Amino acid sequence: MRSVFLLLTFAAAALAQPPGYKLVWSDEFDKPGLPDPVRWNYEYGMIRNNEAQFYTFARPENARVENGVLIIEARRENWSEAGRTARYTSASVTTEGRQYWRYGRIEVRAKLPTGRGTWPAIWMLGQNIGLKVGRVDWPRCGEIDIMENVGFDPDTIHANIHTEAYNHVKGTNKGNRITVKDPWKDFHVYALDWTPEQIVISVDGKPYFTYQNEGTGEAVWPFDQPFYLILNLAIGGSWGGQQGIDDSIFPQRFEIDYVRVYQRDPAPAPAGRPGRPM
Repeated sequence: MRSVFLLLTFAAAALAQPPGYKLVWSDEFDKPGLPDPVRWNYEYGMIRNNEAQFYTFARPENARVENGVLIIEARRENWSEAGRTARYTSASVTTEGRQYWRYGRIEVRAKLPTGRGTWPAIWMLGQNIGLKVGRVDWPRCGEIDIMENVGFDPDTIHANIHTEAYNHVKGTNKGNRITVKDPWKDFHVYALDWTPEQIVISVDGKPYFTYQNEGTGEAVWPFDQPFYLILNLAIGGSWGGQQGIDDSIFPQRFEIDYVRVYQRDPAPAPAGRPGRPM
């Protein structure tokens, strides 16, 4: 029965792929336990945005596969590790060091947490932020926010890009928002379509943010390099905590049904450059 289920799963994925694309990477989260270490890495500690959570490493209470779903769970608990003390734990799983992509369609079917203080995200960073040689800092590396949601505004889904020229620190970031009714009650497909010419972000097949390559260089378009994917549930912080944190809501779960990545074959070349397969 297990083999039949897997065959049906992969058949469904193949049927769902957009015309002209092929499925090149996926996780259907069909193996219980910790996220597959071949596919997923972790962010660790207290990292950014003055957030209140400690991201743990390979701790099933915060990140686990259960009943065919990846669960990222934020918990209210006192935590001390690596010289830091926090009142919350959570997880941030990432493909950094495992898998990177340049262009394609990224689909994540997810059900969001909710409550004042939650800040789930599906997003990507440029590979060069993690290089030992040739490393660049944020925002020069580029950032693509496929989905962000803050618990004090629960029915609003946000998409943004950040670059050296356009970012929230300067107040110049490019983005948009869309209303999704009760996104914590049902699963929705959050997707990125990324070509050398543009980035398009959608929910359930409805595009609501498009960012065009202006052709003016990497300060505006750092998106001709490979990127990696991040799935995280932050608590509080500079945005998620703007109206405080409601301790009565915990634990909160960010549930991901699948992640699928499609690319053209051969992959398109950066704009203005000769083509070559990935």
